[in-house]
Amino acid sequence: MSMRDFRNRIVLVTGAASGIGFECSLAFARAGAQVVMTDINAVALAEARATVGAIGGSCLHRACDIADEREVQALADWVHAGIGPLDVLVNNAGIGYLGGFLETPVGAWQRVLDVNVMGVVHCTRAFLPRMLAAGGARAVVNLASAAGFAPPPTMAAYAASKHAVVGLSEVLAMELAQSAVRVLIVCPGVIDTPIVSRRSHVAAGVSDDQLGRLQRYYSANGCAPRVVADGIVKALGGTAPVLLIGPFARAGHTVMRISRRLARHVGLRSAREIGYL
Repeated sequence: MSMRDFRNRIVLVTGAASGIGFECSLAFARAGAQVVMTDINAVALAEARATVGAIGGSCLHRACDIADEREVQALADWVHAGIGPLDVLVNNAGIGYLGGFLETPVGAWQRVLDVNVMGVVHCTRAFLPRMLAAGGARAVVNLASAAGFAPPPTMAAYAASKHAVVGLSEVLAMELAQSAVRVLIVCPGVIDTPIVSRRSHVAAGVSDDQLGRLQRYYSANGCAPRVVADGIVKALGGTAPVLLIGPFARAGHTVMRISRRLARHVGLRSAREIGYL
């Protein structure tokens, strides 16, 4: 079910302090929605909220670690008591980890899965029941990635988490098929965001030079996060179940469908050309 008018609709965005989440908050505010912004970084979140408010958008914010089920439930209770059920839930928050499989510690695996997968689970479980009970056209927007179907080497934990988001979303879409709540799976390609810029998200074996080359590649070849945000708002006005957006997203999807052998060859070649493999 499509949603073309967002005036006075309630939209919650996770990971809203930066990147795609911040741009989604701006995009929905520009469309007239009442935006609820949440992020684990309280300081950055307050600054982001001020920017959204400066354009005249109706906006609330509350810090939350979406990997913590109790924090998410407290967030949901606060939203429901204050403004009511959501019209749109944007499960955007995510983290990456750059490094070979054997270089990726179990702790990094756990944190990536806790945020990227269980964060989606916690938020959807906390908000979906009230969305269903309220009736009317509503949407759950899950940010996966092109890595969810055509992963690059040296990002096993991130790719696994985004494969999981795609699978979770497909099942959820089938289970909600007879309701007025739709599921939109968003698979961005190369986006210029700092998802692996922090050393805590990078294996010790990856040199500063390699990391710098990767960041320069994303800056030179990636599109701005706003492209994804505007694409999400537009896609909710249609009925497509998946949004492939940004450089290489559609190409990666097509190549993977044609030949996994070819997709692996392309992935390895690209990693070597960039110089981080």
